[in-house]
Amino acid sequence: MIVALAATIGVGLTATAGAAVDPAATDAPSATPTDGFPPNPPTNLTATATSGSVTLTWTAAVFAGAPIVGYDIQYLQAFNDVIWDTTVGNVTTTTITANIQRATQYRFTVRTKDSFGRFSPSTTSVLVVTPFTDAGPDTTPPSAPANLAVGSVTPAGAVLTWSPSSDDVGVTGYNVYQFDGLFVSTLVSTVTGTTATVPLVASPGSYYVRARDAVGNLSAVSNTVSTPSPSPSPSPSPQPKTCRVTYTLQSQWPGGFVATVTIGNVGTSAINGWTLAFTFPGDQKISNFWNASVSQSGAAVTARNLGWNATIPAGGNVSFGFQGTWTAAIASPTAFSVNGAACLVG
Repeated sequence: MIVALAATIGVGLTATAGAAVDPAATDAPSATPTDGFPPNPPTNLTATATSGSVTLTWTAAVFAGAPIVGYDIQYLQAFNDVIWDTTVGNVTTTTITANIQRATQYRFTVRTKDSFGRFSPSTTSVLVVTPFTDAGPDTTPPSAPANLAVGSVTPAGAVLTWSPSSDDVGVTGYNVYQFDGLFVSTLVSTVTGTTATVPLVASPGSYYVRARDAVGNLSAVSNTVSTPSPSPSPSPSPQPKTCRVTYTLQSQWPGGFVATVTIGNVGTSAINGWTLAFTFPGDQKISNFWNASVSQSGAAVTARNLGWNATIPAGGNVSFGFQGTWTAAIASPTAFSVNGAACLVG
């Protein structure tokens, strides 16, 4: 969880005094506490919102053994991992504007700070949704959709269903969001009814829904649901090989060699026109050849049929040969392809 420190009173918020602040009190502990009593939390926390601010009000904490010097406020946006933190003096209301956006859901908690620098437990959180606009005729968000659930599931996706929301003017539709499980929400569908078909997502991904009205107000979020993880795509079945290549070293001597290559058709239909490719694992160089047109680039060799041996019938074969030179190594090639398809070897 990431904690962002907001400014104290005067930057992003205003405050209204509840009780006078002790001028001698500071944020740093003034002495080692001896009373053994941490401060009590405030009570009765409430929140009201405009499109760009949230005003919090609470009942001051009951004195517990050390003077109260202020309150610490923490808040976060729904489906966002950043917690904002700000402090105020010994007041009972404050208006926060930093990081507040319109049509957005937030949760707030408040805790007490005493003169020893100790904090109370936090209050129960309050939820607030800022309106899209502060001008009429509609500044009230719809109610949150309820009972979001996953209905039928196919490999292509899942059907989400939920109970309808209500609004003082009228609900015009619903926004469906995909949450990545961390802090990114993506709008994936806008519908007017209470069902939507969405892609399957792997854990920790999930979905939630917000209702919308005609002016752009959005409701609080629904519950979240997870879909089954998408099935992995099946691996394509390997294609049966239709050729077999035999490389035979006919003879060799220091600095030279002669080789024969036989291409066999092990498929069920004729090969009409062939191009054989392979790579020498050593430093062989072809100097002349027969029964094929042969070229070499580096260690890569390409051999093509001549006019009279272009067709290899099913079960048949053709052969060609070449003479070459070598210096350090004369190992035989181990992989061949005909017309781009890999062949059996040997």
